[in-house]
Amino acid sequence: MGMNPFKLTAGKMPPILIGRQDIADDFVEALDNGAGAPGRLMLITGQRGCGKTVMLSELRRIAIERGWVVISETASRGMCERLVGALAPRGIRLADASINPSIGIAGVANASLGSLSFSTPEQGALTLRAAIGDRLKKLPKGKGIVFAIDEAQAASTADMIALATTFQHVLSDQDMTGLPDSEQRGVALVFAGLPSLVDDLLENEVLTFLRRSQRQIVGDVPLPDARDAYVQAVRDAGKSIDVLVATAAARAAGGHPYLLQLVGYYMWRASDRRGSSAIEACDVEDGAADAMMAFYDAVCAPLYYGLRSPQRLFVEAMAKDDPEPSRMSDITQRARRTASWTSKYRASLIRERVIEPAGYGIVRLSVPYLGAYMRDEILWKATR
Repeated sequence: MGMNPFKLTAGKMPPILIGRQDIADDFVEALDNGAGAPGRLMLITGQRGCGKTVMLSELRRIAIERGWVVISETASRGMCERLVGALAPRGIRLADASINPSIGIAGVANASLGSLSFSTPEQGALTLRAAIGDRLKKLPKGKGIVFAIDEAQAASTADMIALATTFQHVLSDQDMTGLPDSEQRGVALVFAGLPSLVDDLLENEVLTFLRRSQRQIVGDVPLPDARDAYVQAVRDAGKSIDVLVATAAARAAGGHPYLLQLVGYYMWRASDRRGSSAIEACDVEDGAADAMMAFYDAVCAPLYYGLRSPQRLFVEAMAKDDPEPSRMSDITQRARRTASWTSKYRASLIRERVIEPAGYGIVRLSVPYLGAYMRDEILWKATR
């Protein structure tokens, strides 16, 4: 029997990139179609556990496979300084680092470009633009650098302004070479983050350029795709699974990418513990129960506690109905609030992809089993 193919390490590629091939295809086309291709500026959004980081890993793999340099970062303060360090030649030791005021350009307003001082005098202070330009000169024609930024909502405004401004400058620099689009050395920026916080970041007027990014929302996986992925992954890894059993596993996962991995991992483990070369219905049942507890801890709890108090009150009022949708009038009554209050927080929760419209005056929770989590872990404990 083979090893469990449904690994749970954050950001590790699943055996099959379920239901995400269109995003990968768009990125391949962008790299191959030369300067100006829209997919070279891409924003991947979705709720926690939906597979943003996994998708980012796949795009990095694609870029490396096609001969591009990949610079990866998790957004936090000082991001641009670290990008300059990653672009600098090896063996150069970084000294003092700072973000210094730079030029203003038409339509973008004053911006800052990341800069670093290096210990070797000949290097001096390199701006992010200069560091990218220097690295691009060393690459073959038609290739370039992909910047893959995860957790974009955690980036400082200054860093995002620096990155956006630099991106524009570098594109302009390459246009000035006179080379055809297919031969220009390019840059691509792919960043991933939570929907509402990324939206808030892009509200900044100096980040107009990033608002033109190609947005890819990573959502639920259709049941047929999930079922087929289970069948293929299990069989490729050396076990067998009946199509009906795979369908039951896909239903248990509810279409959520992370839960698909969890159910797969635990049903495989249950089969191993029986010493079986096949995954049976009993393995799916046992595996789904274990997967649910892990999903509560990894996805539902951070999502619930990350909401504001009024938003938590709103979704708690929906928990009684889940997995069925809730009427707005029932939410208003259960929350003991006004219709205008309900309307306000409905809009904010839809924006954050926590709930979704399900008809006139009706909404449903977007994350599978979030209602069950609240009933099991929050509301039940509150009544003890």
